[in-house]
Amino acid sequence: MAFGSFDSKTSSTTLSEINMVPLIDVMLVLLVIFIITAPLLSHSIQIQVPQVSAQPVEQKPQVIDLAIDAAGVVYWDERLVAMADLEARFAAEAGADPQPEVRIRADASTPYGQLASIMGAARRAGMQRLGFVTRPASNPPAPGLPAVQPTP
Repeated sequence: MAFGSFDSKTSSTTLSEINMVPLIDVMLVLLVIFIITAPLLSHSIQIQVPQVSAQPVEQKPQVIDLAIDAAGVVYWDERLVAMADLEARFAAEAGADPQPEVRIRADASTPYGQLASIMGAARRAGMQRLGFVTRPASNPPAPGLPAVQPTP
């Protein structure tokens, strides 16, 4: 479409612009129609679902608390355990249903190699859920920067 101008100075040029207002109005009307009709389409088949009354099954999630102190001594639920017995204990717990979660609490000075060997023993035994217990930092780092704790 070409429109002329009412200005007498620019009467020789034509103005060719698309008027977007009617297109936006149509789009908004369609959007409102789809918003209204979409919930009606999700349950189009009527089914009589049976009603049953039953007690919910209560299963408390079991947690294994594995603590490692600064000297590298390992504690299984507050009891001293040898590193050699650790994989056998993991294997015994891996067969439980539901499988317990292993929460590792390690001292900040614990060597990474010892943590890696404990995690490897848990995975070899078939443990699926491993986690670390940490304490929140007193002053959170700025976004995008790694958290660095000062050494005492």
